[in-house]
Amino acid sequence: MVGYNEHNKSLVIIDRFNTNIYKNANMCILGTSGAGKSYLVKLLALRHRYLGISQMIIDPDREYARVCNALGGTLFKVGPSSTTFINIMEIRESSFEEEDSNDDENVSNRGFLAAKINKLHTFFSLIFLDITPTEKAYLDEKLVACYAKKGITFDDNSLYDDSLTEKISIKRRFRFAQQMPILGDLYELLKEDQKTEKLASQLRPYVDGSLKFFNNYTNINLDNKFTVADIHDLDDEQLAIGMFVIMDIFWDKIKEDRSQKKIIYMDELWRLIGSTGNSRAANFVYKIFKTIRKYGGAGTAITQDVSDFFALENGKYGKAIVNNSKLKFILQLEEEDVKILKNILNLSEEEEVKVQTFERGTGLFYAGKNHVAVKVEASPREHELITTDRRDLEMLKKKKLEQKKAQEEATAGVIA
Repeated sequence: MVGYNEHNKSLVIIDRFNTNIYKNANMCILGTSGAGKSYLVKLLALRHRYLGISQMIIDPDREYARVCNALGGTLFKVGPSSTTFINIMEIRESSFEEEDSNDDENVSNRGFLAAKINKLHTFFSLIFLDITPTEKAYLDEKLVACYAKKGITFDDNSLYDDSLTEKISIKRRFRFAQQMPILGDLYELLKEDQKTEKLASQLRPYVDGSLKFFNNYTNINLDNKFTVADIHDLDDEQLAIGMFVIMDIFWDKIKEDRSQKKIIYMDELWRLIGSTGNSRAANFVYKIFKTIRKYGGAGTAITQDVSDFFALENGKYGKAIVNNSKLKFILQLEEEDVKILKNILNLSEEEEVKVQTFERGTGLFYAGKNHVAVKVEASPREHELITTDRRDLEMLKKKKLEQKKAQEEATAGVIA
């Protein structure tokens, strides 16, 4: 359930994974600051969790901790003070995106290293902003050498450690996270060569400077069905990089089991597909929205900066993601944002006015070809878990203190 129809007060209930109705389960949520985006997302996440659906959330504003804790989820932070790390250089067995062969004899045909290096070029495009084609070729050469020093080559058999495979085991064992190179290994190769000294200088902060938390082995567990990645401590310049690193590992997790339903929430996605992103990063995100359906998954794009969402290459990637989302929720927007969306969503004049005047928590909901004005509705318990209203939080704090006092008095009475 999403809420109720503003016109006739009927309930609005959807099953986003119903392939008989929707071509995909992707969703876009757009709305200005304070329109109710986070409230809606947290409510949807709660209800999807009730249904046993795995969910992964990228949280740039530290808004999902309370609901994560209430659901017994996993929350990890990526930032200067974090003790949890993700190694962007790590190759994961689930990273392969085509129809995998179950025949271990054909494993060398999958191309794990080539796919990882291609993805790393996207990552480094967010760091080396002015890299030349010649420097890119040198970087490619160093990446191959970096993996070779760890015994990893374009033969995918090199990624399987047969010393870890038990004699009675049929399935071969993939390399552990600690057997992969990290950014520091690449940095050492770059700084040794005059042709790549400039790249080494730009990479150094990520190795032994203020951003060295990117230079470590992966130590997070994504087996929990509700996982939140907190990137609040990253500054504006590093948010896109942090988002990409997390999206990369989430995407690999999504591909592990096609039979399991799962959703990835990408808050403030404009940072990768809009004005602060680039075409490589944006294309990576678009690819997720385009192909996630075949892995049993759904992407949810969330943003308050509509103009930035459609800023890169005349809105090419923003439009592609919107068009690849059969579900859309448009909360209150400013006039300029409505002008941008008018042609993309074929808004009528009446809808243009409505979107600008919606109250908080009310929006235009698109489900396939149908769209209707919907008021988001939460139960009292759900509201307690997801509200960020200061008055609500003060009341909840007061309520907890009263409950604690009552419990202490009751305990004291029993002892007496």
